[in-house]
Amino acid sequence: MYEDEFELTFNLSGEEPQPEQAAQEPPVPPKPKAAAPVVDEPTRVMVLEKPQPAPQPEMPEPVQEEPEKTPAPTVQVAANGRCVLISGGDRGIGAAAARAFYAAGYRVAVLYHSNAKAAAELEKQLPGITAVQCDVASRASCELAFRTAEQALGRVDVLVSNAGIAQQKLFTDITPEEWQHMLDVNLTGAFHLCQLVLPGMIRRKAGRILTVSSMWGQTGGSCEVHYSAAKAGLIGLTKALAKEEGPSGITVNCVAPGVIDTDMMAAFTAEDKAALAEETPVGRLGSADEVAQLLVFLAGEGAGYITGQVFGVNGGLVI
Repeated sequence: MYEDEFELTFNLSGEEPQPEQAAQEPPVPPKPKAAAPVVDEPTRVMVLEKPQPAPQPEMPEPVQEEPEKTPAPTVQVAANGRCVLISGGDRGIGAAAARAFYAAGYRVAVLYHSNAKAAAELEKQLPGITAVQCDVASRASCELAFRTAEQALGRVDVLVSNAGIAQQKLFTDITPEEWQHMLDVNLTGAFHLCQLVLPGMIRRKAGRILTVSSMWGQTGGSCEVHYSAAKAGLIGLTKALAKEEGPSGITVNCVAPGVIDTDMMAAFTAEDKAALAEETPVGRLGSADEVAQLLVFLAGEGAGYITGQVFGVNGGLVI
């Protein structure tokens, strides 16, 4: 029984009313005197009706309140009619982008590599989004994940190629396998997703492609040569693709974050972070939300005349 349900009960004290006693027979009228003539009248038969029992009070039926219904889970509908696919969307800048696009009225799908728990938590936070497992270094995995995401969204209007890995290591210690893996995830993954999303965009004569590079792709980073090379490759991909796809109504832009306080900086000590903040003109590290807001702007209708550009979000560390 629900807490707000109640029953009405009636405690009828006393005995039920008994039928009244039948009325006694009427007295026999006295005999008329002999001298008076008797008028011959028809015989009247008196029928004594049985008294009806007093009506019982009607007992109202207990009022049954409707049980409170649990609202159905909210299914996200694209408030602005647009859909976005974000790779590496389970953490850091990718997760912040998913929340920002969701808040802006987009229907959202994210690709994640191995952190299923984080992806599930994001789906719980943002009802209606779709999270799909994908290894962006694998063409077959990208094809399968893209088909799944596109089916869930209906189409992909905006691609945010954000998936990436980082590693700090002396150049002379980098193995060929580490070099190749860095390129496969950070650069070739973008190649796979761009090739998959472009046919639909070209057919519709509209689309936005956003790549996420790094300030080290602009300037180069010591002990991160393979990372810097892959991120620089993203900048080249962005500029060339913007020229090629502009006639089809598709813009391609790049965001190059500086020192952003995400889990990719887990290897940095508090002293390292403080030193980086001191070197930054604005005196602090950046947040993933600040990068996400720029991505939402570049995906919007107001950015239709911006393409082939690299936007630094670095607090003035690289100018």
